[in-house]
Amino acid sequence: MTVSYALPAPALRPYVSTYSLTIVEPDTPTVFDQVYPEWPNIRMSVGGDMAACTGPGPLVDCNPICAIGPTTHATHFSLAPGRYWSISLLPLGWARFLDLRANDFADYWEVIGEDSPFKDFAPLLECDRRHQSLPKVAARIDKHLLAMLDRPAHREEVIYRAHRALLDPEVNSVAALAEQTGIGVRALERLSLAVFGFSPRLLLRRQRFLRSLAQFMLDPSLAWIDTLDSQYVDQAHFIRDFRRFMDTTPSAYAAQPHPVLWAAAKARTEIAGKPMQVLQPPSGFISDEE
Repeated sequence: MTVSYALPAPALRPYVSTYSLTIVEPDTPTVFDQVYPEWPNIRMSVGGDMAACTGPGPLVDCNPICAIGPTTHATHFSLAPGRYWSISLLPLGWARFLDLRANDFADYWEVIGEDSPFKDFAPLLECDRRHQSLPKVAARIDKHLLAMLDRPAHREEVIYRAHRALLDPEVNSVAALAEQTGIGVRALERLSLAVFGFSPRLLLRRQRFLRSLAQFMLDPSLAWIDTLDSQYVDQAHFIRDFRRFMDTTPSAYAAQPHPVLWAAAKARTEIAGKPMQVLQPPSGFISDEE
């Protein structure tokens, strides 16, 4: 099994973090793993069979292309031999590509059909019909998504500021997040639900947890106490968050094999500089140059 990453075209980088290709070789066992909470994704199978479930529950078929909204629970999944693509959307991408409230699709996924609100992503399936290289397929995905940028932009500056503030480990309260964004707390709450999918308080809690989990993913030999974010009071505080977001305990999680996640964390860090989508800032936006 291999996991490879590519960055989107520069014009897409405020909206899309990465493209990834996971290949499970023929005549090998089905791979099982679970992915931490993250921003929305479009996932595709090419000649394979994928199933998933966000939160506790049985795995359900999600072929050949599905959309996953923003999540605050781990998504369990299985991958039979085949090729699997993931297009990782950032909050600006959700706002630009989709005229949907993110909280209506929180912790939710669906197979993309003719009547799906995500149907404009369905043509992405045609990008990898010939099993070509990652750069060639990524260029085709770029072309489709660049055409989708023709849609009108709404509130992009404030979404960008909110996202950057959320990534700042020094921002540890809703009031501080609102101040850094430059809007009032109530306006932030409305924006947060509509574009990010969850309340500001829950997003800050998720971010704190994922900063800690990322340390463990990059070095599983670490003790959990050595991965804790500075915002945690003690290890019990972290364990409560772990149960909330991963639906398991740290020890149970560490005891399980994570063939996809470990490979993905290293490959993603090499290409994008961060092991997780939720830790990657939107780049290329005009405010980067201000």
